[in-house]
Amino acid sequence: MELKTDLFINGAWVKGDGLLPVYNPSTGEVIAQISTAGDAECAAAVTAAHNAQASWAKTAPRVRSEILRKAFELMTAEADQIARLVSMENGKVLADAKAEVTYAAEFFRWFAEEAVRTPGDFRHAPNGDKRILVTHQPIGVSLLITPWNFPAAMATRKLGPALAAGCTVIMKAASETPLTAIWIVDILQRAGVPAGVVNFIMPSKTGAMISKILHDDRVRNISFTGSTEVGRGLIRESADLVLRTSMELGGNAPFVVFDDADIDEAVKGAMIAKMRNGGAACTAANRFIVAAFVADEFTTKLSAAMSALKMADGLADGAQLGASVSVKERNKIAELVDASVAAGAKVHVGGVLPEGAGAFYPATVISVKKDNPILSQEVFGPVAPVVTFTTDDEAIALANDTEYGLISYVYSGDLKRAIRAAEALEAGMVAINRGVISDPAAPFGGVKQSGLGREGGFAGIHEFLETKYIGVEI
Repeated sequence: MELKTDLFINGAWVKGDGLLPVYNPSTGEVIAQISTAGDAECAAAVTAAHNAQASWAKTAPRVRSEILRKAFELMTAEADQIARLVSMENGKVLADAKAEVTYAAEFFRWFAEEAVRTPGDFRHAPNGDKRILVTHQPIGVSLLITPWNFPAAMATRKLGPALAAGCTVIMKAASETPLTAIWIVDILQRAGVPAGVVNFIMPSKTGAMISKILHDDRVRNISFTGSTEVGRGLIRESADLVLRTSMELGGNAPFVVFDDADIDEAVKGAMIAKMRNGGAACTAANRFIVAAFVADEFTTKLSAAMSALKMADGLADGAQLGASVSVKERNKIAELVDASVAAGAKVHVGGVLPEGAGAFYPATVISVKKDNPILSQEVFGPVAPVVTFTTDDEAIALANDTEYGLISYVYSGDLKRAIRAAEALEAGMVAINRGVISDPAAPFGGVKQSGLGREGGFAGIHEFLETKYIGVEI
């Protein structure tokens, strides 16, 4: 398929007010130049979504379902092409990109099924004077903002439920990885989404133009995935018109290894939880909290597994660790490790910037004390800090010592112990003896400053629905 680089507004591909280069972070080369949106294009996108909203909301759920099912089929058929594009603009290895595209397509299939299964309620009032009728209606025009780390999955995880619910959308992708999002928008057009229902913009002045959209009273909802810092700002902006906000924000996931854990299995799980997407995931294990009795064994085996990874261009044969999305992001990782070492961390493997081109950083394992500054940071890269504990209560306290609460990982040979820990951990999701639990059929989201609302599962579509109560005289 021809690679599209334009904006998509009201069912047409249009030019904007300028061009934005998209780089391959493995080589530094420009892949493409995409159109940017000025005030006129952003306003046109809002108008198109608003004008299409009433018709799309009235469209039969089965029709919306069949469009999403067709999008799933197209995305599955084109998975290899999309995965190569993801790897090129994001830097992740091709195996990770293929896994992401498969996962991403499943959101279209899941919400194709959910589109026809949003239950209501009909019952007698307790005092017998009326019937209580509860129904759900689409909230309306929704602004979707997606990050660079999962350019396919974060797009479909928002587009799927929004369209299934009957909402029209304005989508803004990360400037580092817009090409994947554009491809997915093109898939939706080919699947039969009517003009105006899906609009894609890349504002040339992001902050000012997004603010303007959030202050347009035709927009009723924002769904954002990204950093907690940016999320806080968007929540403040959304307050002026009391918009519905869904926020999937930062994480600082603890990976707790108790002394009765199978260490080989814990290391396997750690490699998945830490190194999927090169560590650039909000769900990535960020702090390895390991029982002192097994810490040496775990650290030695984890270091061996990390040092064996082949770091190379994501499209290279055998590549297991690709580039960060940009040199800027890579340098953030290096600065965090350097500061950690300066504060007393011991480096077991990695920790040194490689020579040559590309935004690469090696797989790194360090041992740290409880007061090391890296434990309070979301590293977003291939770095595993290990800290030890002696009691279960100490492990839980260490794990919960963060403003974030997205996901936690627990490894133990005692299921009762693991479940007790899971219940005590301040997180929206807990993985027990597994390195990954993300699933389109499960609710994804966090507590504390990791966000608001849930994506995926039965809850996902309700982020785009309003609940309406109708009292019926009898």
